[in-house]
Amino acid sequence: MTQPPSEAALPKGFRFAATACGLKKTGALDLAIISSDIPASAAAVFTQNLVVAAPVTLCKKNLHISRGRMRAVVVNAGNANCATGQQGQIAAQRAGEEAARRLGISPEELFVCSTGVIGVQLPVEKILRALPSLARNRRPSARSFAELSLAICTTDTRSKTASASFRMGGKRVHLIGCAKGAGMIHPNMATTLAFVVTDAALAPGLLQKTLRDVASRTFNAISVDGDTSTNDTLLVLANGASGAPQIKNGSKAFRDFSGALEEVCGALARQIVADGEGAQRVVEIEVRGAKTEAAAKRIAETIATSPLVKTAFAGGDPNWGRIFAAAGRAGVKFNPALVDITMAGIKVLHRGQPLDFNERAASKKLLADHVQILLDVHTGPAKAKYWTCDFTAEYVRINASYRT
Repeated sequence: MTQPPSEAALPKGFRFAATACGLKKTGALDLAIISSDIPASAAAVFTQNLVVAAPVTLCKKNLHISRGRMRAVVVNAGNANCATGQQGQIAAQRAGEEAARRLGISPEELFVCSTGVIGVQLPVEKILRALPSLARNRRPSARSFAELSLAICTTDTRSKTASASFRMGGKRVHLIGCAKGAGMIHPNMATTLAFVVTDAALAPGLLQKTLRDVASRTFNAISVDGDTSTNDTLLVLANGASGAPQIKNGSKAFRDFSGALEEVCGALARQIVADGEGAQRVVEIEVRGAKTEAAAKRIAETIATSPLVKTAFAGGDPNWGRIFAAAGRAGVKFNPALVDITMAGIKVLHRGQPLDFNERAASKKLLADHVQILLDVHTGPAKAKYWTCDFTAEYVRINASYRT
């Protein structure tokens, strides 16, 4: 589901709130809270960038201290609180401590997240002044969740939400998530900020393992511009408030939960690509016939991050040679004489030999909102998918004036 969720889609036992505290110059929503009425199992994956924002460091610390049992998230947009030294660390800690006090929980039970401009001190006093009212106004409502999804946006042109559910033990279990991201998207763990909450019950360790597995096929399989952020955080809270039995590894319920989590994360990840800065279309790249899934993904990622490939898609140019060349430099061994390439349903290469096709018709198909590319290297049984967008002049315009 990619539309704003209904009341019926909300997991039980969670509350949401958002406000404008003055971090965004536009006066838009820029501060939000997610809270669970009861302790929840928690899992998270973070940026692998060596330049790490203060909130990420604090999140990792709190998740470790709490042994994967968390209660809330406080998040701001408009300032990344990254490369801000000890002052930035103190600001993140102060925001977390005040939010925890207002929620009546321990500071170690709370995630603190930030997104925005790097290298600018976080005006934490604005956050501290807004937290009392924000905490009081938490609601278990779809409207409050929608406001949360807007509050975390930066250069996004729209909010991104998704939900899923399944039945277990006579109960309906719900998952709902939101994400932000349009630029600096090339995850090496998750991407930007993404939050998923569920009323399923499962142990923190199993939740962490499941999240890492799901992230590898969703948030770790997208790219807008090849840049990994300093603040990337994807987290899940599972509070068990549905009343369904605890999910055990290997059970049917576990498979249902994993599928639902992948549905939500996949929908959010693809919405990020569709909203890529300056993007006109989503490009889905599937590589088949590789020896391993990792090899297939490596080829697909190399194609997806090629500026030459992405600019060709911006102009609807059926230049399959750029795709072929990108695959060849991926560091994966294959025989070029065996490769097939299909662009937007049109086969352009067969067993390494070019095929005649109507370039004008192909160009028209490549201008669609969603374009599929299939490359088969015919060397094994594995396959993988990767999602990217075209690379336009508008992307350059947006990022040439991000601070000014």
